[in-house]
Amino acid sequence: MLDLTYDTPKVRTIAGAKQDWELVIGMEVHAQVSSNAKLFSAASTKFGAEPNSNVAFVDAAMPGMLPTINEFCVEQAVRTGLGLKAQINLWSAFDRKNYFYPDLPQGYQISQLYHPIVGEGEVLVEMGDGTARLVGVERIHLEQDAGKSIHDMDPNMSFVDLNRTGVALMEIVSRPDIRGPEEAAAYLGKLRQILRYLGTCNGDMQSGAMRADVNVSICAPGQYEKYAATGDFSHLGTRCEIKNMNSMRFIQQAIEVEAKRQIAIVEGGGEVTQETRLFDPDKQETRSMRSKEEAHDYRYFPDPDLLPLVIEQAWVDEIQATLPELPDAKKARFINDFGLSDYDASVLTADLDSSSYFEETAQGRDGKMTANWVINELFGRLKKDEKDISASPVTPAQLGGIVDLIASDAISGKIAKDVFEITYTTGRDPAEIVETEGLKQVTDTGAIEAAVDEIIAANPDQVAKARENPKLAGWFVGQVMKATGGKANPKAVNQLVAQKLAE
Repeated sequence: MLDLTYDTPKVRTIAGAKQDWELVIGMEVHAQVSSNAKLFSAASTKFGAEPNSNVAFVDAAMPGMLPTINEFCVEQAVRTGLGLKAQINLWSAFDRKNYFYPDLPQGYQISQLYHPIVGEGEVLVEMGDGTARLVGVERIHLEQDAGKSIHDMDPNMSFVDLNRTGVALMEIVSRPDIRGPEEAAAYLGKLRQILRYLGTCNGDMQSGAMRADVNVSICAPGQYEKYAATGDFSHLGTRCEIKNMNSMRFIQQAIEVEAKRQIAIVEGGGEVTQETRLFDPDKQETRSMRSKEEAHDYRYFPDPDLLPLVIEQAWVDEIQATLPELPDAKKARFINDFGLSDYDASVLTADLDSSSYFEETAQGRDGKMTANWVINELFGRLKKDEKDISASPVTPAQLGGIVDLIASDAISGKIAKDVFEITYTTGRDPAEIVETEGLKQVTDTGAIEAAVDEIIAANPDQVAKARENPKLAGWFVGQVMKATGGKANPKAVNQLVAQKLAE
């Protein structure tokens, strides 16, 4: 069996075959525009509605019905382009892409082939090994989605749900800059993160709000760099497109499976056929869906019902001014302002709700300590309970209160975990818990010293051993903490134990 191994972050070499090969991957991501209405009608886009209940006359292709552009969807596409540092085209146009689908009543899809609304942009993709890759975005165009055919409700008939028909999609087409399965998943994850920050797509892959077509080809080592310099990739290996992927894990598996299939064909003396394929995760194989169509097969032509889309630069500038702080900028600020590690900053900026929670909690407090409590205690408990940060029983003010109690030496870190648990389960205020439950830390050195003296006096044999091996002093610290119910200041206990044992 062929095994995928990677030599550097830039060159992905596939080992285990008769010779080494490299992967060349491009992705076409279909992101549903966050909008209450469809691209060309006022019909609702609410997910989970009764079948065929969100359908306007134009969605159903009733005679005489004409499309009317949804300005908000256009704004969302522009916002996405700006977020990806892309060129915004002030003049764009819609085309008809003709093909028959049972769930596409018009018999054609309204899309943008020749003049997309957004041009070239980029996505910075950080890999787990600390390296980063810049993946180019070739274009973003607006188009309408098709409906859904349902085949498992009756053994003899298929049903059609037109609720999705006409829903606005942004097709985000990358350059073939992705060099391996992990990079493909990382690219999609970063793209989804940016869109969520922008509020232009919710990124929910399970509901179909984001899905990807993955183009995979192979080439000899060094060929990609040779042609990438010119931008002409036509001389690389024949690509195959894996359709409708809605899982990052399955995307990685599909790329590996397809790469192995293509290598086996080429090394066996055959030729890879350009086609569209589907991935079967159960059988771990890709299978042919149809031959890969070229643009002329769809008989594209300008949509006669829609005038070219002309937007003003002043409007684009207004949208630019409303862009939120995006993930990369926020991560850099968290590292700089709060003294966080790269890892902690990445975790806390993974989504907007988490970053907002942390920032509210950390105001006026030690950033590293706050990050530790948010990531380890809160996120850990939420994951255990399968809850999202938006459903956290502990508010930023309450978690900040726990951090304050630790910083002021009112409670120890161990007691703080008990206070957190009570707050999490009851919603009680941390300061009130400490006061009413008698959990306040003992900072009176006289009281602590008395406890240390008592433990030392009662254990002469252990004292002798500890004086021979200082590492055993921890036993006395534990005994003192136990005797004080965990309320003694750990720092004071350690100092006094070390002092007494040295006498």
